Amino acid sequence: MTKSVDWNKFIKYVSWVATVLAVLMYVSYIPQIQANLAGHKGEPLQPLVAAMNCTLWVFYALFKEHRDYAVAAANLPGIFFGIVAFATAI
Repeated sequence: MTKSVDWNKFIKYVSWVATVLAVLMYVSYIPQIQANLAGHKGEPLQPLVAAMNCTLWVFYALFKEHRDYAVAAANLPGIFFGIVAFATAI
């Protein structure tokens, strides 16, 4: 006899793992920001586009009919770190 998988529960876990990974992805801008501040300027375009993308995802997640807090939480740090990485790279 096989156990049936609760698909909704599985997807919820996947969404939170993806959220944690997305936050870590944006926190990884910290070394680039430190290098920028030390005078080793990086490319400013990618973090700016990431910040704009994250802004749209947060807006979408919080203002759609059924709010998606995992998507908002995953993208919120990208707004901050993307803008800071951009600002320090120029």
